[in-house]
Amino acid sequence: MGDLGVVNFGIKPHSVELREMAKPEIGSDDVLVEVAAVSVCGSDLHQWTSSHSWPVNYPVVLGHEFGGKIVELGSNIAHWKIGDRVVSETAAIIDHNSPMTKIGRYNLDPSRKGFGYGVNGAMTKYVKVPARCLHKIPDNVPFEHAALTEPCSVAFSAVIAPGYIKPGDRVVVLGPGPIGVLSGAMAKLAGAEVAVVGLERDRERLKAAQAYGCEVIIGDAKSWATAVDGLGADGVVDSAGISATLKIALDLVRPAGWIAKVGWGPQPLDFSLDQLVQKNVTLQGSFSHNWPMWEKVLRMLDTKQLDLKPILGGVFPIDQWQSAFEKMHSGEYIKSVITPA
Repeated sequence: MGDLGVVNFGIKPHSVELREMAKPEIGSDDVLVEVAAVSVCGSDLHQWTSSHSWPVNYPVVLGHEFGGKIVELGSNIAHWKIGDRVVSETAAIIDHNSPMTKIGRYNLDPSRKGFGYGVNGAMTKYVKVPARCLHKIPDNVPFEHAALTEPCSVAFSAVIAPGYIKPGDRVVVLGPGPIGVLSGAMAKLAGAEVAVVGLERDRERLKAAQAYGCEVIIGDAKSWATAVDGLGADGVVDSAGISATLKIALDLVRPAGWIAKVGWGPQPLDFSLDQLVQKNVTLQGSFSHNWPMWEKVLRMLDTKQLDLKPILGGVFPIDQWQSAFEKMHSGEYIKSVITPA
């Protein structure tokens, strides 16, 4: 009997189920990781509900936010050992000859494929991982927190890496999902005043933003954004995952301010972008992350600069995967973690 895996097997909504999985065979540059914890991502939920906008290699094991122990080494692997506690980046397949890969921006390689949609992910006992994706988990970071390194790195990439924020800035975050709340936490660590904006149904999620010292706003944030001098917020992080929130961001940001667009929004825009021009606003998309960002985040977890307890709702055995998904989908939990073993 094989180990169980949470498998997305088709395009129709709720085409996800537990299936028996064979133990993966690794190549010479891979390791086999026994998964200790895998976090549920919003993209897993999108594939579960078939509301995603990216191609999926069906059937595929879900899960790309994970940590565990190395149990097998490929023949070319010399710098890792059996038993090492590791987390993995998401870029399972990259083109090593891509110009983006060669400058360390492999997250932007057009041929990149990730765990959980391009290749089998980690919602199962064992996952094959290219050794280049691995990072060591600090000794005092538990697996259920280490599994959240990936969404923390997404927030770091959107909020910290561009270098826009200065102490004393005012930043609005649209959307109190996992990336939104973590973006608020990152902006606070950078010295900004932060307001996280949600809807009435987001009250539970907004409590986590409060735990990170952010203001929370239900509905219109214009008065908070313009409170200092009437011009607007220095920056806006759009993590809401719908296209229409870009219009809100353009209204809230001050002249010569910036907008970081990190939430996916496949819907066409039906409004003018003239404000972007008139205000001289910098609009930057943010996708994924790379090696140094992961190392910074792991250091933040190790030194307890970043506490993940406010966003971790619960830990579930793999046979309760649907409960883990439903708790997040309903907004009751910001993050659910599954333990496959």
